[in-house]
Amino acid sequence: MITAHDVTMRIGARELITGANFRIDSGMRIGLVGRNGAGKTTLTKLLAGEEGTTGAVQHTGTITRTGEIGYLPQDPRTGDLDVLARDRVLSARGIDSIVRRIRRAEEEMSTTEGTRREKAMDRYVRLDAEFTASGGWAAESEAARITGSLGLPARVLDQPLETLSGGQRRRVELARILFSDAETLLLDEPTNHLDHDSIVWLRDYLRSYSGGFVVISHDAELLRNTVNNVFHLDANRAELDVYHLGWDAYLAQREADEKRRRRERANTEKKAGALMVQADKMRAKATKAVAAQNMARRAERMMAGLEDTRRSDKVAKLRFPAPAPCGKTPLTAEGLSKSYGSLEVFTDVDLAVDRGSKVVVLGLNGAGKTTLLRILGGIEPPDTGEVHPGHGLKIGYYAQEHETLDVGRTVVENLRTAAPDMDDTGVRSVLGSFLFSGEDADKPVSVLSGGEKTRLALAVLVVSSANVLLLDEPTNNLDPASREEILAALRSFSGAVVLVTHDQGAVEALDPERVLLLPDGDEDLWSESYLELVTYA
Repeated sequence: MITAHDVTMRIGARELITGANFRIDSGMRIGLVGRNGAGKTTLTKLLAGEEGTTGAVQHTGTITRTGEIGYLPQDPRTGDLDVLARDRVLSARGIDSIVRRIRRAEEEMSTTEGTRREKAMDRYVRLDAEFTASGGWAAESEAARITGSLGLPARVLDQPLETLSGGQRRRVELARILFSDAETLLLDEPTNHLDHDSIVWLRDYLRSYSGGFVVISHDAELLRNTVNNVFHLDANRAELDVYHLGWDAYLAQREADEKRRRRERANTEKKAGALMVQADKMRAKATKAVAAQNMARRAERMMAGLEDTRRSDKVAKLRFPAPAPCGKTPLTAEGLSKSYGSLEVFTDVDLAVDRGSKVVVLGLNGAGKTTLLRILGGIEPPDTGEVHPGHGLKIGYYAQEHETLDVGRTVVENLRTAAPDMDDTGVRSVLGSFLFSGEDADKPVSVLSGGEKTRLALAVLVVSSANVLLLDEPTNNLDPASREEILAALRSFSGAVVLVTHDQGAVEALDPERVLLLPDGDEDLWSESYLELVTYA
């Protein structure tokens, strides 16, 4: 379990949390909520004991941990990408090494003869007994159930991590955490990259989880169905409000608390105002100057003791500028194929992106949607086929894992690189409209939350004047208000868009003309019948 005492976090002069005290005990299912950039991701890193990953964040107070903790970050990274996905999951209980030794023994048994084969057989028998005694068969079965429920078939589990898409790798990490038998789970946006069936399964899993967990999510249904406590991180007040309530009760209580604060503030302001008026009248008489001063101080103390009322959260104002002029068909792809080793991702894909056209790409996780966008954007080469830039092509690529951002540089440095002709005033003005003002513009990208990285990546698109946008899950990690801004920008953008998403609302906002189905590369005119496939794709 985890106990936090007097925890304060800040970035530069900006406080994220002041003097927070709370516990995470067995049976506590906590939803950690707050606007993008409030500090939710930073707080979960501290709770997980990953203080060294928080960069420019300073913190004080104490956090004590007992028992095993399973932490799913927004952007999971592993050191060894040669590891098989199945072994990565099994490593959570330390049985991956014995499975690898059993595989080697099996291989020697089938490829050698004589004494070497006999030794391999003896070794296999010993390893099999060890595996059985450690509960390996039951563990493997449990791991298979979890991975299958998260949409990871056997063919994916038998691949090295380096061959998997970002969504597949994240589901492998989620499966590993759930398989770990950790007493406390810290899950940062666990539904990202999950299809509908996997999200439903995860809701049921978390609802029956016997340990404690903290989940950061903008999925209201997940929170409604799983949590019995809500921690609200208020970015305006730099306070963590703890509600020992379920989601719907929390929403009602928070609104009631806000009405009470407004009522108390109005009454106190009225009383303090009357005292100040009386104090001003009394100051004119020398005999009452001291009394007037005391009365004014009393009014000030009354106002100082008030709880802050909630201010409306700021939202990034996102509008794509007019796209740069281009020819009739700025982007064409012919005969594209991609494989990783012996695994064929897709073959013979053709696509013509006309000026102002809107295309949505659908396919199951692992069908190559992200890979196709990377090829179209010139980031990754195809195995066969070619991408032909048309007259005036300017591509803007939004990557779901934010790999287009330089995490070793600051927010403002990233935007300056994307807009080298823009002066410093213009750069900071654009960043300000995306809620990176003052010291926030000088933060290193490495400390940004997933939502903040999304805002910065979108700011880069805005200054690019792109006429073809390649968007890979652009609404992930965003709070509802910020998501609506992106959807409004999609509706009004006059350039061409190729969109990959699990978000039905994003597809509806795009109002596509065509759909490209992977891995077969079939193209069709868009119809409403495809909409129900979006969350499953």
